[in-house]
Amino acid sequence: MINYTILLKEYDLKVTPQRVAIVEELYSNGHMNIDDLYKKLLEKFPSISLATIYKNINAMIEKVFLNEVKIPNAKSVYELVKDEHSHLVCSSCGKIEDVDLDISNLVKEASSSKNYTINQASIIFAGVCPDCSK
Repeated sequence: MINYTILLKEYDLKVTPQRVAIVEELYSNGHMNIDDLYKKLLEKFPSISLATIYKNINAMIEKVFLNEVKIPNAKSVYELVKDEHSHLVCSSCGKIEDVDLDISNLVKEASSSKNYTINQASIIFAGVCPDCSK
């Protein structure tokens, strides 16, 4: 089992019950938007505010502990920082899955074609998941 307290301390983040709960939910669910996270945390902390969740999410993004995944035509979702990866999004049920792809050649090509220095790349593939295809 992962010790979320140690993990937060490694990223120089103050350990609070709310932050531990956020990490637990993201670890369990993979990707979550703020509304879903808020609903889950209300079960544990009935007086928690949406502002508190945003404040904590932003602090964790700033310390590069969480990533914001911007999904076209949907609310952003958040995930724990992992190795570089892309995402598959089901346009039917909204399920989001990680997919490991080597996009280094694509980044090099994009960089050289317009003479950009690329610092970050995010690729999202939209389609229909196997469950919805049935």
